[in-house]
Amino acid sequence: MIDISEQINAVERTVGRRTMAAGEARTVTITQTYRAALEDVWDACTNAERIPRWFLPITGDLSVGGHYQLEGNAGGTVQTCDAPHGFSATWEIGGDVSWIELRLTALAADRTEFRLEHTAHVDDQRWNEFGPGAVGIGWDMALIGLTLHLASGEAVDPTGAMAWMASPAGHDFITRSGSAWCQAHIAAGDDPDAAQAAAARTLAAYTGTEPDAARS
Repeated sequence: MIDISEQINAVERTVGRRTMAAGEARTVTITQTYRAALEDVWDACTNAERIPRWFLPITGDLSVGGHYQLEGNAGGTVQTCDAPHGFSATWEIGGDVSWIELRLTALAADRTEFRLEHTAHVDDQRWNEFGPGAVGIGWDMALIGLTLHLASGEAVDPTGAMAWMASPAGHDFITRSGSAWCQAHIAAGDDPDAAQAAAARTLAAYTGTEPDAARS
C-alpha cells in the first residue's frame, strides 16, 4: 500500500503544552510536506466531496459556525477559517472535547507543508491513559490516505485500506507510529517510563494485543 519506512520518516511529530482558559492542555502536532500546490492540499482537506477520498465520509456545514460529522468518528464545530491557509474546529467524540488546528504553508509552487495540531486538556482521561499516541497514531494513518490521494489523484479504497491496517504490514506501521509518538512524548520532557507504558496501552488498543513495552 505504501512504503512504511518512507512514510514514518516523512512525518515530524511533536508533543507540547499550552495554557488555555480552562487550564493546562497538551498538544500533539503532526507535520508532513507534500509535492502538491497549496490550493490542491486545501481542497483535499476542506472539500466535503473530496475528504472521503482519503479520510472519512463527512456531513454537515463546513462553514464557520457550522457543525460537521465524520462517519463513525468525531464531529464538532468549525471555529475559524483562513482559506487556503488553515482552519480550526472542535473535535468531539465519546463525550470528550478537544481542538484541531490545520495550517498549510506553501514552500514552493508545488510543495506544501501540512501541519495539524490537536489539543486536549491534561485531565482528559484519554490522554492520561494513552498519551499522544491516542490521537497521533490515528492522524498518522489518516496521512497515509492523504499521501496516496495527493500523489495519484485517485480515491483510496476504504475496504483495501482497512484490510491493510489489519495485516502484519499495517500492524508494523502502527507499531512504528506508536514508537515515534512515544519518543516525541519523552522529548517533550515527560517521564520515560510513564510515556512507554502509555504507548504500550495505545498499541494494545490499536492492534488488539496485550500491552507490552513500546518498540524503541
